[in-house]
Amino acid sequence: MLAKPEERKAERGEVKKRRHGGEDGAEGGGERKRRGGDDGGEGGQRKRPERLDAMSVGYFRRVGETLSEGFEENEEREMFVENVLTEVRGKAALVAMDMTGSITLQKLLSQASLDQAAAVMEEVGGESGEGFKTVSCDRCGGHVVESAVRQMSKWTDTSQKAPSDTTEEEEETCGLLEAQVLYLSQAVRENTAQFITHAHGSHVVRTLLHVLAGCIGPPRTEARPGAKDRNVAPQLTDFEIPSSFWYELKSLTDALMDSVNLSVADSAASAVFQIMLTVCHRKRPILCKQLLKRIVDYLTSRSAAPGVSPLLVFLKDQACSRLIETVIQLSHKPLLRDLYKNHFRGQLVDLALHNIANFPVQRLTAAVAKFKMFPKLFDELIQGMEAILAAGHMGVIVQLAESCAESGEKQTDMMQSLMQAFHCAEPGSRQGSCLPLFMSLLTYEVYYHTDTAEGATQTEVPLTSICYHGSRLVQGLSRFKERSLLLSSLRTLPPSDLLTLASDPAGSHVLQHLITTSSDKGRGKILHRLEGQYVQIACSRFGSRVLEAVWNSASVSHRQGIAQELVPSESQLRSNQFARHVWTKFALSHFANRKAHWQEIQTGESKKRKLFSDILE
Repeated sequence: MLAKPEERKAERGEVKKRRHGGEDGAEGGGERKRRGGDDGGEGGQRKRPERLDAMSVGYFRRVGETLSEGFEENEEREMFVENVLTEVRGKAALVAMDMTGSITLQKLLSQASLDQAAAVMEEVGGESGEGFKTVSCDRCGGHVVESAVRQMSKWTDTSQKAPSDTTEEEEETCGLLEAQVLYLSQAVRENTAQFITHAHGSHVVRTLLHVLAGCIGPPRTEARPGAKDRNVAPQLTDFEIPSSFWYELKSLTDALMDSVNLSVADSAASAVFQIMLTVCHRKRPILCKQLLKRIVDYLTSRSAAPGVSPLLVFLKDQACSRLIETVIQLSHKPLLRDLYKNHFRGQLVDLALHNIANFPVQRLTAAVAKFKMFPKLFDELIQGMEAILAAGHMGVIVQLAESCAESGEKQTDMMQSLMQAFHCAEPGSRQGSCLPLFMSLLTYEVYYHTDTAEGATQTEVPLTSICYHGSRLVQGLSRFKERSLLLSSLRTLPPSDLLTLASDPAGSHVLQHLITTSSDKGRGKILHRLEGQYVQIACSRFGSRVLEAVWNSASVSHRQGIAQELVPSESQLRSNQFARHVWTKFALSHFANRKAHWQEIQTGESKKRKLFSDILE
């Protein structure tokens, strides 16, 4: 807990006494040495960077602890934030570039008003704006600048209010942070290369692009790269922006395009360009089309071997391939057609076999699914089916199946090619084994340990090797118009395999998808094979989710059959951490004691569900 007010005053006095003489110029002077930039003093002698003294560090640590504990009243919190920011005044850059100070200042800014955030930004930037570059490119300071800029999401357009409802103070407050964000953007435009290629400065530019566009994601965390799925886009929230941002975004994107050459060589710069395209596609689609065309024109204008598209080189580069993926995902039909016709066509299999270029191929396969060019792309890729499988690039095969499902095209060809690739097309007796082969991504001979010399085959093999991509593949195939092979294969699985499937992290999604998307008659056939195992499925972490999903799509008679099997195991179900939710959701106590009333309620729910289904169709 922070010290008492009297003690804090004493500490604040000490902090003021220990201010360094060069503090006023910290943004543009000694603090620049932290990133190894300019030499200070005459003769190139390097100045020692200023740091917060131990007493100040302790003070900001206690401030952070107090903020984490929270406040009972908003007024108390506002007063506390105001008092601490008053202490920060005059040394904001120094505090921002200290690890403890940075963390505390970020917490303060998240609870600060617009004018308070603007005051911090103004001091960090300095009169010339040079401080923005210094602090933004610091490993601690960059987070503070981002936190201050993000407060623009609290901005409201006072011009939309009635004059009687708007005070001069409100108008001035709303404009202070706006002006500082514009100053920061100007600093970025004047030092584009330094910002976008810097490990920390590039993150500031990415946040700035989000704010200028009027859409913002969750705050950047300190998680290490790869800690989360990098392919999952963060959820963006739109907010109101001043009209000045509309014009500034165009100016900033023009400045970034002047350094488009950096996007193909530097991963940090590539990430900035990806964010630029993403936010413009969301909020400024016409500007996004212009940027996409300019980037593609640049990439395809580089020198290459005669008759070879320069894009092929960039597709195999770690930094630039990510940018091309974004370009493909956001491109409109004419640009996609041009990319496929002039750069990808004839090269798809080779690219799909490359450890980096196969990802842009996946994006292209997804992007063209609804266009007439998809069958041509399919016909080319399917020729390399077995080679792609051997290379382990299952993402290409999975996306091809999903695009077939989405387009409604080439579904029969896709299934036949997979059956041949997994060696279960001929003889016909092998076709019933397709589901476990697809889910495990193993050929018939490998899965069943076939002895080719004597022709002996081990037909009873427990289902154990279910993998993520195998699950994704079957889920894609289950959306095909004709999926009788999958369903017949499912019905040949022994009860033990069905239990394994329901309890597996990847397999449970397959079973859930096949059951919930089946007709009422087909669903009944699958549920009949699951009889006798509902208790074990309910007690499984993943099986309980499958059972709940099945329940939501099941008819009243199917629900009654499930309930009759579960009720006798009441004590086991209610004591299990997963099954107890099933017991409650299915109202099984009600079923056991008031069966007629339970059935009446279930019938009403079934009619309501069917009504909504008919409306949606």
